[in-house]
Amino acid sequence: MAPMGIRLSPLGMAVFCLLGLGVLYHLYSGFLAGRFAFFMLSEPAAGGPETPHGSAPGGAVDLRELLAVSVLAAVRGGEEVKRVREGNVLNAKAKGKTREGAEEQLTTGDLLSNRRMFYLLKGAFPAINSEERVDTADQETVSWDHSIPEDIKQKIQPKEVPAESVTVWIDPLDATQEYTEDLRQYVTTMVCVAVNGKPVIGVIHKPFSSYTAWAMVDGGSNVKARSSYNEKTPRIIVSRSHAGKVEQVARQTFGNKTVIIPAGGAGYKVLALLDVPEKNQEEADVYIHVTYIKKWDICAGNAVLRALGGHMTTLTGEEISYTGSDGNEGGLIASINMNHKALIEKLPDLEKTSHK
Repeated sequence: MAPMGIRLSPLGMAVFCLLGLGVLYHLYSGFLAGRFAFFMLSEPAAGGPETPHGSAPGGAVDLRELLAVSVLAAVRGGEEVKRVREGNVLNAKAKGKTREGAEEQLTTGDLLSNRRMFYLLKGAFPAINSEERVDTADQETVSWDHSIPEDIKQKIQPKEVPAESVTVWIDPLDATQEYTEDLRQYVTTMVCVAVNGKPVIGVIHKPFSSYTAWAMVDGGSNVKARSSYNEKTPRIIVSRSHAGKVEQVARQTFGNKTVIIPAGGAGYKVLALLDVPEKNQEEADVYIHVTYIKKWDICAGNAVLRALGGHMTTLTGEEISYTGSDGNEGGLIASINMNHKALIEKLPDLEKTSHK
């Protein structure tokens, strides 16, 4: 079996002119709205990439090192996101529509953040194979000195896993729509590591405040759950685009005092469930999404919640696997320090809204 591979979220071939310099960005067949997903390759595709020199198939990966470089990748990507936004050089383009008919945006911030994160991880772990060819004109050298931050050293022990069991998902700019509207508090960059399909490392970085949350299942974290949550009349955080769908069902279940919080970005919504020292970070008790969502949007948050004893499942309570397809069809419900199963049983009509 070959080591970890890199997969790009499907959108087809596209050419972008970046920053007016005449540099053509050939976005390999997997690019959608600036999000990239790494995935496990069982065998190299015919005519595809070869194992890098010096990398033996079936090698091991140290999850502590992967956490350290994932944190750095999220921060470096965030620097690009912030620089582009503050320079007001977004060059936003519509790249199609979501299933609900909303326009999806792609910006220079997406592209530059993705490039920085991609090559940092690629340089740190050369055994990662790329499923798609990367244009030589689009490459850059981003080095990692293999140093591990003290907070990670103190909380996380080295742990090796087979490279072929690892899947890495990258979201170089979560909440692109809000980014174009200059709603900066919702924007995050994220990295997630899954082992055998289960999310085990999550990194969520807020570029405009420099706050970073990270966690590793059965390891440690730099973030924690809040001291209390309201199960009787929970504050429910949802996407701005479909708050109405959730509000009707939730208030029928929990009563008119139920608070619905419309917000942007899956990373921001997960942070709302945690004890985050951010003045612009809203607090919620439950996170609900009732439509199709990409796995690179939710994998990091799922890993963080799992590490802290929380849950993120489909609306019917099924665990979400982070292998195979890059989309989650069943919506999601996320909670921590609450009776997750009881929540799902109280909201049976939510699953129906995911098919409307």
